[in-house]
Amino acid sequence: MKRVYKIASESSVILYFGESIDPAVSKEVQKAYHALKEAKVEGFYELIPSYASLMVVYDVLSLTFDGACERIESILSHANTLVEHASSIVTIPVYYGLDVGLDLELLCEEKGLSVEEIIALHVKSTYSVYAIGFAPGFAYLGEIDARLATSRLANPRKAVPKGSVAIADRQTAVYPAQSPGGWKVLGRTPTAMFDATYKGLSLLHVGDSVRFEPISKEMFLRLGGEL
Repeated sequence: MKRVYKIASESSVILYFGESIDPAVSKEVQKAYHALKEAKVEGFYELIPSYASLMVVYDVLSLTFDGACERIESILSHANTLVEHASSIVTIPVYYGLDVGLDLELLCEEKGLSVEEIIALHVKSTYSVYAIGFAPGFAYLGEIDARLATSRLANPRKAVPKGSVAIADRQTAVYPAQSPGGWKVLGRTPTAMFDATYKGLSLLHVGDSVRFEPISKEMFLRLGGEL
């Protein structure tokens, strides 16, 4: 797979593996990320994987842009095999009630589906974590069933409740904290997405696989969920 290098800033380079959200491209990003991480290159401060790219932040006092690109390419091209690391499978419990699924009825009208059908389509898939961003612990997951694909809200909410499980375009995500947002909300999870006890502070990491499991309102509250 062809790799394209571009300047991101005076101290970072972005390595592109493709131009679209694609599981095959994402796997190449993840394999390169792990190869560079394991190489422990002096002067590389941070590696940030995303959908189809990997950003490398480097020390400008010891490396130039060209030097950083050459070092990256040398590591990736000389690796006999870019090993795909085993991912964790994380199950997230979700209460899909109308009192927390703020846009369930809107989606039913938009898609011509029942609430039960919307939920069934959302929980049937296993999702890949493509990127972490927007807010600490906010993981972009994909891809949802094409029948659920939807635009963002025309007027974003000023405050989306913590734990809200939402969709936009062909993606789904969980809001780790109360924040503004325009994704359409299907339900809420009692599981914390961002916590000091987690490795890297985030429950999910790029390359992980995620499944959503429907639970009752009673179970949601028993697990510490808040309405």
